Parts: sequence; structure tokens; C-alpha cells
Amino acid sequence: MDLYDPQRRGGGHAERPSRGDRGSQSGTGATESAKQAAHRSAIRDRLDALAGAKPLLRVDDLAAGYGTMEILHGVDLRVGQGQSLCLIGPNGAGKSTILHSIFGLTDIRRGKIEVGDRNVTRLGANAKLRDAGVAYVLQESSLFPDMTVEQNLWLGGYLMGSRADAKDAAERIFEHYPGLARRRADPSRVLSGGERRLLEISRALVMRPRLLLIDEPSIGLAPVFIDQVFDMLRELKRRDGLTIVMVEQNARKGLEDADIGCVVVAGEIAMAGSGDELRDDPTVGRLFLGA
Repeated sequence: MDLYDPQRRGGGHAERPSRGDRGSQSGTGATESAKQAAHRSAIRDRLDALAGAKPLLRVDDLAAGYGTMEILHGVDLRVGQGQSLCLIGPNGAGKSTILHSIFGLTDIRRGKIEVGDRNVTRLGANAKLRDAGVAYVLQESSLFPDMTVEQNLWLGGYLMGSRADAKDAAERIFEHYPGLARRRADPSRVLSGGERRLLEISRALVMRPRLLLIDEPSIGLAPVFIDQVFDMLRELKRRDGLTIVMVEQNARKGLEDADIGCVVVAGEIAMAGSGDELRDDPTVGRLFLGA
């Protein structure tokens, strides 16, 4: 696989062409556009093959950003039920913006996002969580430090019909994760960084999502807690059939268990393949894996 760099399409400062050069430059532009279209078609074909005939999440030609700033320029994604997809790439490439867009936190200019057979492109975040089963774990800490572990879990069910439903859901989480249950009465501020991350993921599970978006699950964690977080995500795939889309700067770890991997460069998908294919690719290794 070749790592296509979207910045080649016209990055940097273009010189004004002379009259004699304008015709040849127009031809060059058309050639580059054809290459870009062929590359995107190849990416879609590879994603279709990896995700299967009926992907749980389908993103087509997504252009999105914040206000007047467009960050994503025609992103395509596919991921099947019970699969995980890992987004890697340089800082500022648009990886987190992809998650924000799927969850309804950006201004979408064009494109379509489907979860199951439902078009959720224009749904807000609350509707995506409540009605489409999409949950999001932010990169930044989102716990309430003076609330207990149990109370933080209850807040994960704020869109449920009653407090009783939220409490029942929290008990279900405690049954699966006895380590959290032992700390249910402790304020979340006394937890270690790894314990806080596990609590944030657990809180996202209260609403029984079909699709979990998670941004930088390993950031700032000691190796032992990184392993615990990824063990938890692996178990959620295996036991519950949860579909996971993550952004992970620790590319080697993120791709280790990923069914699908995508390299994001300058707001576009530059490469797609299985996690193993990307880990074994020499260019990916040199740029992102420290090989």
C-alpha cells in the first residue's frame, strides 16, 4: 500500500503561471483530480471489503469543520458490527474531528453518516446517544471530581426515563467490573488516571450503545493501565458485540487489535487496511510506529 498525502494536491504557495504554462497546468490539475478520485475509490473499496456487506457505521464523503473552517474534506469510513476501527495520523490531521462529526459536534457541509440503516447526519449529540446508540468518551477528563464513582455512573443515564433506570444500569456495570464496585463510594478525584479512564468508559456503557467513539484511550496512562483499558475494549467487542471507533496516538497499540485501521492526513483518509496490514507497512512504521 502507498501512503497518499492529500497535501500534495496543492499545499504550499502556488506560483502564478505564465500564459504559456496555463494550459499545461490545467492538464496537470485534471490529472491530479483523477488521481485523487481513484485513490478515494480504492479506499472505499478496501473499507467495504473489511467491514462487510452491512456495516454498522457508514460515512460517505464527509466534509465538516467548525464555523467557517473546514477540517474534513470528503472522508469515507466503514466499520461492521462488533469490529473496531483505529484512526492514526499526525497531530492536527482531523482525527478527533471525525469523532466529533459522527457524534454531532461539528458543522457538516456535505456527506452522510449512517448508523445501522438510519441516516443520523443531522442528529444532535443527545439524539445520537438516546435514539441511535452512539456514545462518546472524550479525550479530556469528563468526570465530576467530587461525585462518587456511583454518582458519576448514574449521570451516564441522564437520558433514561427515570433515576431508577439509571441506577439499575449502574448496578449492571458494577456486576461486570468489580474493581469499580469496590470503589463505588469513593469520590472520583481519588482514583488513579487509569481508574478514571475505566470509569469514563463504563459511564458511556450505561445507555447500552451499539457504537462507542473513544478519543485517545491511552493518553497519560501508565503501561499497566493502558493494558487494562485495551483489555476492557477487547472484551466489549467480544462479549457485547460493541462496535468501536477510536483515535489513538499510540499507533502500535491501537492497531494491535483493530479490525480496520485508517491513516488520516490533512482531513482525508490517506490509507486504509486491516490493523495488521498497517502495522506491517514500512511507511506507516517509519512515520507513526517508530520503526
